[in-house]
Amino acid sequence: MKWKYVLTNHNETSERHPDEQLKSRYYKTTQTAALKTVKEIFEQMDGYHIVAISEERGEMSVSLTKGKKAFIVVTVISVRLFETAIDFSVTTETKWLPIDFGFSRQLIIRLYDQLAKRLTYIGSGIYSEK
Repeated sequence: MKWKYVLTNHNETSERHPDEQLKSRYYKTTQTAALKTVKEIFEQMDGYHIVAISEERGEMSVSLTKGKKAFIVVTVISVRLFETAIDFSVTTETKWLPIDFGFSRQLIIRLYDQLAKRLTYIGSGIYSEK
């Protein structure tokens, strides 16, 4: 893990991310089912409040209000039938320095772990070489 992912208050996933754990992850499901699963996960976790959901755009905004404060944007994109990418963008609220010591990165990893328990994982960054 590189220091630049720890010495920041913002981390997000992407298709070609240099950190393997922060690459877009793909699941064998539809966009609607994936968004529903993500919503259920946040509803069951203590301290998370769903701010907004746009099913048409495949986006969800979530606020973490317990412990460290953070704002999460989830993007769910159906690439093809039963192949859906899920990405996270997490910004931690910090008081003095714009550093969360890896909290935002670890939160993304924990959210992906929760998804892996409920959805069939296909791969990470599978379109980065194409």
